[in-house]
Amino acid sequence: MARKTRNTRQKGIIEGRLEDFDSFFTAEELLANARKKSKKIGIATIYRFLKEAENEGKLHSYLCGRRRVYSMEESSHCHFTCSKCGRSGHFRLKDISSIRASVEGKICHFQLDVTGVCGKCLLPRKH
Repeated sequence: MARKTRNTRQKGIIEGRLEDFDSFFTAEELLANARKKSKKIGIATIYRFLKEAENEGKLHSYLCGRRRVYSMEESSHCHFTCSKCGRSGHFRLKDISSIRASVEGKICHFQLDVTGVCGKCLLPRKH
């Protein structure tokens, strides 16, 4: 049997602070934002809220480096890492039709990590 969640004042504050993020955010960033309204909110409350919201499909989580980030968008989270210099960055994948064609079912969101050689490392070195 599914556990019924309570609508508490703290949960209401946290939900209200989600609107302040237009991109990815961490639990710590959400905590700092929520504490602007109530100093009584703790990190455990934030993590419970995030887990519940993700289970309900209201939030999506991704790994970014070694940190978990959250988003309200049903989108992708893509990284490119250069195997020569180690630089890493985000990129957007605009057309995912080939991925959709490879998956049986409906894609909600996904994460993609790509490794290669960046444009800067491909440039010939000046001596």
